[in-house]
Amino acid sequence: MTALGDLLIARIARTGPISLADYMADCLMHPQHGYYATRDPFGAAGDFTTAPEISQMFGELIGLSLAQAWIDQGQPEQITLAELGPGRGTLMADALRATQAVPRFHDAVSVHLVETSLTLRAAQAELIPQATWHDSVATLPDAPLFLIANEFFDALPIRQFMREGNGWREKMVGVTDNALSFGLSAPAPIALLEDRLQDTKDGDLVEHCPALPVIVTSVSAKIAAYGGCALIIDYGDWQSLGDTLQALKSQDHVDPLASPGEADLTAHVDFAAIAAHAGPAKFSRLTPQGVFLERLGITQRAQSLAAKLTGDALTSHIAAHRRLTHPGEMGDLLKVIGIYPPGANPPPGLEP
Repeated sequence: MTALGDLLIARIARTGPISLADYMADCLMHPQHGYYATRDPFGAAGDFTTAPEISQMFGELIGLSLAQAWIDQGQPEQITLAELGPGRGTLMADALRATQAVPRFHDAVSVHLVETSLTLRAAQAELIPQATWHDSVATLPDAPLFLIANEFFDALPIRQFMREGNGWREKMVGVTDNALSFGLSAPAPIALLEDRLQDTKDGDLVEHCPALPVIVTSVSAKIAAYGGCALIIDYGDWQSLGDTLQALKSQDHVDPLASPGEADLTAHVDFAAIAAHAGPAKFSRLTPQGVFLERLGITQRAQSLAAKLTGDALTSHIAAHRRLTHPGEMGDLLKVIGIYPPGANPPPGLEP
């Protein structure tokens, strides 16, 4: 058992089982032993690889989509360009490089990164020294907000509930034979799941992300009040149904309870919940990542870059394009939803 696992076992022995959300929060962000607090998990040497680490094309096209949205909204003179959970800063750095040629865009931009990991902040500062850092979206400036959230919401802690009659049993983390184990609470009505009684049956499991409503509401309120847009890209679908919790360690799936603090924990995103909290702003149609990138011209960009490559570099580049866009890879696994002001068009690449 890990050092964090020993602490959790002692805590549960004192106070009783904890929710899955509490378990995930400690595993990911415990100040001494949390996964994101202690390491850089990205890339081939890490536990997983995100789209910006696969190819520069991803960040470039995201940046150009936001820059075009800025143009479409009348080119406001001062804007916040923000990213939630920016990883190493690769996506934002690529977006900034790609938009250098957009007249007056960089004159308007102030870069803001929402990141709680000091380890990752240090990596981001190497690529984006001009950035301002925040612990939450609540402190982002009151200004037009052009925001990126790529594989951010899937890393937020979730609660899981199994339906029983008109009530729900919550999945909890307890201790059995001095090891962490899953169990279920007694059944009870859960107000936040009242609407899910219409589309679930006994034994169905649904997931709820407690932090999602607060974050989406804050972002949407700024966009509705000041302008801008948000691009949210993540694993998931329109509505949560089934157990999607997974743990990754050294690029392999592992038991979520086996290595607390040493494996990444994620769950699929309920995009219907994002849409439900987008008001008074508008939200776009949910779109597969591959379709979104093709609409932005990724194949043309890939062909332009390929003309300068040969050998292994060309082979790697072709594979990266396929991985980002092919339906059997990330093209359908990840989805994109946009948030934008009433009266405006959705960000380029998306439909109303």
